[in-house]
Amino acid sequence: MTDTDTPPAAATPDSKPKKPRSEAADTAIFLLKLAVVVLLFRSFIFSPFSIPSQSMLPRLYIGDYLFISKWNYGYSRHSLPLSVPLIPGRIFGRDPTRGDVVVFRGPPDQNGHANDVIKRVIGLPGDMIQMRNGQVILNGTAIPKERVADFTIPLTPNYSGLECPPEFQQVDAAGKPICRYQRFRETLPGGKAYFVLDRGERPVADETSIYSVPAGHVFVMGDNRDDSGDSRFEPPQGMGMVPMERIEGKAVVSFFSTDGSASWILPWTWFTAARWSRIGEGF
Repeated sequence: MTDTDTPPAAATPDSKPKKPRSEAADTAIFLLKLAVVVLLFRSFIFSPFSIPSQSMLPRLYIGDYLFISKWNYGYSRHSLPLSVPLIPGRIFGRDPTRGDVVVFRGPPDQNGHANDVIKRVIGLPGDMIQMRNGQVILNGTAIPKERVADFTIPLTPNYSGLECPPEFQQVDAAGKPICRYQRFRETLPGGKAYFVLDRGERPVADETSIYSVPAGHVFVMGDNRDDSGDSRFEPPQGMGMVPMERIEGKAVVSFFSTDGSASWILPWTWFTAARWSRIGEGF
């Protein structure tokens, strides 16, 4: 042994060999980290949303799936799963733009449960809104409403005769059942244009008093004007004025759509039921 050689350290009575972590513990830690990342991503960046009703036809079909961006209008407790009250009020808040399609937490039902809802923003704080003969009057001026080609949608398992009233049911050139509605293009101040449907005269929805949008709220409507419980109606029939802090995000892009004919136990039907032309549509 040379002068520079260092003898091995002697073991002390208190030293114990470290126990290797088990594979189960490593897996549990990985899954916990993954859950935290997914939770943060869904709460603050992007979140998926599925369309359960026809209130936003013709833009959104029952069975459409889309992503909403979470940062556009700021954050509140409703940005978090189950509206956990971890965020006071509304932080980094910004108002929507007229014409934005937004997802928000609807008013609670009789059991105190509230669902997420998707509608189009029509009125901002300070706006005066009225419906006259089915036309939107914004701050005393009629929003242009131009008749365009009729809208048709095939009758499928998730849009059956229960959703389409009998007077609108027809067959197409191939003899397949469809639903046909009158379609119009509305153009908001600033140039934002979109399509709406009209089922004819519906006095309760087409003729209203004047609504004044209070501070911190928006006035929303469904594009399917005669089948939408929106700000024209108070809960439980509608949404009333929507508080800004209840807005969760802005619709960005559709990533999947199904006509409802798929069966989970028959994987090939997942492809035949998909409405591929609707995937990738933006807002």
